[in-house]
Amino acid sequence: MRVPLDEYRRKRDSARTPEPVPEQDRHAEGPGTRFVIQEHHARRLHWDVRLERDGVLVSWAVPKGLPPDDETVRLAVRTEDHPLEYLDFHGEIPAGEYGGGTMTIWDTGTYETEKWHGREVAVVFHGERAKGRHIFIR
Repeated sequence: MRVPLDEYRRKRDSARTPEPVPEQDRHAEGPGTRFVIQEHHARRLHWDVRLERDGVLVSWAVPKGLPPDDETVRLAVRTEDHPLEYLDFHGEIPAGEYGGGTMTIWDTGTYETEKWHGREVAVVFHGERAKGRHIFIR
């Protein structure tokens, strides 16, 4: 059986990175409504969009950032789930480690779920910078 954060833990060494690497998964207390968007200066600049869902942060890497309007379509690549502690994470991931580079919080807030199915996630962001409806399609 797949444990939600197995892939996340496999890619990180808690002795080498400041990222949170919890030993155990949290038990979900409902689907969740919080989000964080992190500007990630790794090998290539991108933004990580993370939505609280069932005790983890479901995550996408968005190379060009959130679209400025409903007409613009941007690539978003689904990545491994992250622990809830990542809601507050920012800092320097050491070079040579997975995701090495500077991570800053670009925005945080809450979201409403309009649709959450395996191939499509539609949410409405309520943040300082991220506002409005966004759809992530596999």
